[in-house]
Amino acid sequence: MKFRTARIIAALMVAAPALVATVPAVQSRATVSLQDQRDQAIQQQVAAIAAEGRGRIGVAAMDLDGGGQIFVNADMPFPMASTAKIAVAATFLDLVEKGNARLDQQFPMMMPVRETGARSAEAPLRSGQIMTAQSLMELSITRSHNEATDGLIQAVGGYDKVNRWLTSKGITGQRLDHTMATLVRDDGKVDAARVIDVRTSSTPRAMLALLAAIDRGNALSPESRAVLLDTMTRTSTGKNRIRAGLPAGTLVAHKTGTLFGVTDDVGIVRLPDGRHLAVVFFVTGPEGHTAHAGLIARMMRTIYDGYSTPVAKSTQDLVRRR
Repeated sequence: MKFRTARIIAALMVAAPALVATVPAVQSRATVSLQDQRDQAIQQQVAAIAAEGRGRIGVAAMDLDGGGQIFVNADMPFPMASTAKIAVAATFLDLVEKGNARLDQQFPMMMPVRETGARSAEAPLRSGQIMTAQSLMELSITRSHNEATDGLIQAVGGYDKVNRWLTSKGITGQRLDHTMATLVRDDGKVDAARVIDVRTSSTPRAMLALLAAIDRGNALSPESRAVLLDTMTRTSTGKNRIRAGLPAGTLVAHKTGTLFGVTDDVGIVRLPDGRHLAVVFFVTGPEGHTAHAGLIARMMRTIYDGYSTPVAKSTQDLVRRR
């Protein structure tokens, strides 16, 4: 089994080298906290687009190789919806690294059970189809499959273990407080455009920190990073969000999230010269998902165009991850 897992990882490393290679120079680079004139100009343009929305909108972006970054409502909690599945997958991969689980190990999906009478705090679940952790992760990320995600949450020992993993990696401002079944069951009870609910939420800054830690290799081993980022490149949901704001053929590893009045998309985009750009979009409001997606696509294109050209005249010092 170990050899099979190794072959899977090796294949993934070959399949998506642009996003999965580990570069120590990037991992050790300190985050640049100051904004230059370009950052400020991009941030102003993005904030102007966000202001067109009728709800709360949070945005964060960082040039992971050049250090530039922008924020809109950086420290305001937003509903994560299914973008929380990144942390769930990463927590399972951490177990694999420690020898406490395997990608080819089998676990059941967790299926919601119809409730009768008074509702419990947590939506009841039952075991469903059994499949490998690799398959559960594939469904969870690429198709945003809730039952597969709840299978992974149970496999890691519950969502408290996900929160402990986030804390251990220095990620503050992000937390998971529900199974996916509970999140879906209770969807719409809170108006996310007007009310800040910190349960199963993330600030844009926290999600950006998680993406940066994964990309730079500070959160996961090179093998685990390869598995997660490669899986995220196959996301099939939300094609009218981040992807719609990028030139055709642009490589992007991302995860969407959708709830009533909530449209999210977060991920890592490869710029033309090989630099990586982490982006976070949390959009709430009554306009509907199509309108939200349009705002995300426009903000994404503004950020992409703004950071596509390096500040330096020479790109000799840039880390190219082909």
